[in-house]
Amino acid sequence: MPYKDPERRRAYQREWRKLKRAGRTSSSSTLQLPTPFRLQTAREVLELLEEQVNAVRADPALSTLECARCICSLSGVLLRAVETATHEERLIALETVLKMRDKPL
Repeated sequence: MPYKDPERRRAYQREWRKLKRAGRTSSSSTLQLPTPFRLQTAREVLELLEEQVNAVRADPALSTLECARCICSLSGVLLRAVETATHEERLIALETVLKMRDKPL
C-alpha cells in the first residue's frame, strides 16, 4: 500500500509484519471453502455466489474497500450466472415442448 508519508508507510509495514509473525494476516484468497462439491446447474452457481456474497459481507476482517471490491467482482459473475440460468430454464421449456410434438398420438 503506497503512502506519500514515509513515516506512515513504515508504521503500516511494521504493523503488517507484526500481524504476519502472529499468523493473523488474512486475505480473501485464504478463505476456506467447504468440502469439495460439484456444481451441476446454473441455479447451484447462483446459490454458491449468494453464499459467498453473504460471507464477504459478514467478514469483519475485511475493510470496506476490500469488501466493496470483492462484492463488485462477485456481482459481475452473478449477473452472468443469472443470464445463464434464465437461458437454461428457457431451453428446458423448449425441449419439453419439442419432445411433446414429436410423440405420435
